[in-house]
Amino acid sequence: MKTKFTLFAFCAMLSAGVMSQTIKSVTEPLPGPQIINVYARNHTLLNGQWSMLIDQYDVGYMDYRGNVINERGSFFADDGFSKHPDRLTEYDFDTADRLEVPGDWNTQMPELYYYEGSVWYRKLFPFNPQQDKRYFIYFAAANYEAVAGLNGKKIGRHIGGYTPFNFEVTGGIKQGENSVIVKVNNARRPEGIPTNHCDWWNYGGLTRDVMIIETPSTFIRDYKIQLAKGSYNQIAGWLQLDGPDKSPVTISIPELKIKQTVTPDADGYAQFTVKAKPKLWDCDNPKLYNVILATDKDTISDRIGFRQIETDGSKILLNGKNIFCRGVSIHEEKPYGMGGRAFSREQDMVLLEWAKEMECNFVRLAHYPHNEQMVRAAEEMGILVWSEIPVYWTIHWTDPETYANAEQQLEDMITRDKNRANVVVWSVSNETPRGAERLSFLKKLIAKARQLDDTRLVSSAMEKEYSGPSTVTILDELAEYVDLLSFNEYIGWYDGNSDKCDRMTWEFSVDKPVFISEFGAGAVYGMHGDVSERFTEEYMADLYKRQINMFENMPQLAGTTPWVLKDFRSPRRQLHGIQGNYNRKGLISDQGQKKQAFYIMQEWYSALKSRY
Repeated sequence: MKTKFTLFAFCAMLSAGVMSQTIKSVTEPLPGPQIINVYARNHTLLNGQWSMLIDQYDVGYMDYRGNVINERGSFFADDGFSKHPDRLTEYDFDTADRLEVPGDWNTQMPELYYYEGSVWYRKLFPFNPQQDKRYFIYFAAANYEAVAGLNGKKIGRHIGGYTPFNFEVTGGIKQGENSVIVKVNNARRPEGIPTNHCDWWNYGGLTRDVMIIETPSTFIRDYKIQLAKGSYNQIAGWLQLDGPDKSPVTISIPELKIKQTVTPDADGYAQFTVKAKPKLWDCDNPKLYNVILATDKDTISDRIGFRQIETDGSKILLNGKNIFCRGVSIHEEKPYGMGGRAFSREQDMVLLEWAKEMECNFVRLAHYPHNEQMVRAAEEMGILVWSEIPVYWTIHWTDPETYANAEQQLEDMITRDKNRANVVVWSVSNETPRGAERLSFLKKLIAKARQLDDTRLVSSAMEKEYSGPSTVTILDELAEYVDLLSFNEYIGWYDGNSDKCDRMTWEFSVDKPVFISEFGAGAVYGMHGDVSERFTEEYMADLYKRQINMFENMPQLAGTTPWVLKDFRSPRRQLHGIQGNYNRKGLISDQGQKKQAFYIMQEWYSALKSRY
């Protein structure tokens, strides 16, 4: 008998936050090394309708003593197991409801709007594996913990809601019908990354593409190809083979008449450099070259741009030229309608086109890595990107597992997007409180980021402080270790009224570019009143005008990303009739309507464009 979702509605509300069950630590296999540039490889998308079961108490995963149960007794069991009439079974994927993948469960079914806990997904799909090939199941993201199984066997577990992961399933995937089952749990955790407190919606589920990747027995798993740091006439890079064969690899860039062959070492790794003088990628001419890497068994192609990003005192230099980052912060939510996690190129393009319309050349993709197609679309449009991991507010700074989680998310982000010319800032945190333990944590992340990629800037969204009644500065010890003095300031919204902006002076003791990573105010589109009335378009517009006047007198200013492009969902925002579970600081409403402040930023950015 099919279980109706209405039976779960009350439980779903109870499960928000405090009622979500904490799963005991388990030792499921971890994902394999990340395979990059997956959309250019032979792949089979598993998107579409998936069967789903709510499992608030994890009865399909643990016994009543809290121990993880084996596959045969769990929901990972072969589907045929549940069909024997003499066997007791209390679940049935065949008669279950359906969810669309990719997609969050919160906005697909009203009963799951507030739900935080486990949901099981199952997809049946036909397949025809080849004997000489390897196969991987790839998840572009699953929020937050995912435990995956194939054909009745668990294949691994992943923690983290916004980065990709893959498991090898060679030998496990079979001829004919296959069954992939994934348990996704989005319960917030105080030791998690992010922690259990944040200011965006905790969308659960398989929120990005799922696919089967086919490769040769030895394939080119990873590579980095960029201009050598500080050089305009040398391309440098490395590549990593995966498999037993260590045959030579040829790197070709036909338009530059480059063709170089390297022989990997015993671990499948090879470095290379080549003289070249490519046309440089920049915001006005986002030039991309076809790059091909090939062995005798595998070929992978990419579109790669070449540029230099660096700082000189208080300036940000793109290809040696001083630029002003005319930016905006963006959350990964759909541009129109009832919200939900954005996942398609079409949705991404709408958000980016809005940013371009506002004369932006820069976006801060907050507060977590956005999907790969978003970054690539921005690259094609000439939009610079700030990419960050969700080390957000107060986390468990001294917990080794928390740090390992943060570092893994940082590595996954950099691994995926290190060849994107438009990514110029890796950010390791947002609005974290000063302290020795936090400083130690973030210093290690910064060092890790530079170890993985020394060709980009590293920063963190810090917080402003006062050195006098009307003098604002940055006192954060982290300023010594980052490349940008980036910080969030809400003068006129959380800090006084809008006219306070008129009285502020700014002083900075460190000679680095100043970057305002957040500022702004909330307003409901179409709500009008006096400039002194909060949540009106007039108050928001007046504050933006005063902020801009303040910025014009701010020393060392090199960029701004107002908060935020579009209204987005947040359970922290409770004001009935005004917020209604939405953060209303968007320059554009959740329905796509542009507020007055949008045009004020557009006018200022247009003027800045003519100066730089």
